[in-house]
Amino acid sequence: MTNPVQGAQVVGRVASLLRLVGRKPEGSSIAGLVRESGLTRPTVHRLLASLAAEGLLDHDARSGNWILGPEIFLLGSVAAARFPFEDLARPSLRRLADETGESAFYSIRRGQETVCVLREEGSFPVRSFVLHEGVRFPLGVASAGTAIMAFLPDEEQDAILSGWDQHAGGFATGHGLELVRRNLERTRLHGFAVNPGLVLEGSWGMGAAVFDQLG
Repeated sequence: MTNPVQGAQVVGRVASLLRLVGRKPEGSSIAGLVRESGLTRPTVHRLLASLAAEGLLDHDARSGNWILGPEIFLLGSVAAARFPFEDLARPSLRRLADETGESAFYSIRRGQETVCVLREEGSFPVRSFVLHEGVRFPLGVASAGTAIMAFLPDEEQDAILSGWDQHAGGFATGHGLELVRRNLERTRLHGFAVNPGLVLEGSWGMGAAVFDQLG
């Protein structure tokens, strides 16, 4: 009989790999997945092969990367009806990109992360390559993560900040705890967050939390 704990562990590992693969349009190499997941190479290879057999992942023979498969597209198409971001957010995002000339993004909270779900390009010739659909950042990192976290209940913020280094992972170096605290305070005061190139030098961003359909 399968151990329920082991079964749950497998589900968690599969979900983690799918998220890692889905972070970038070009997918990820097996070496990158091993490094970022913390799993052994044989375990990652076995899970990837199983996911590919189910159509959830594909292996790009040209790049060698693993990419999301057709079954993910089908599942996402069905799920999209429950989350009408296109209808609600896309027009405002398009207007923002037109008026500023800059790329505009819409991110949502998912657990302890923010996930970019929509992107619109502005007329400015220089494009942002830091953020695109599927990219995830820990709450408190980048402008969207700061804007969302700043307006969470105090107890939720305290829980995240108390384990900040583990929460932020590789972003903790450029996002020290005291800097994050100051950023959150400024965001609450002004109503918007500013990322002065902390994720990628020279790539600045602004973000504001959306509380309901009115803004």
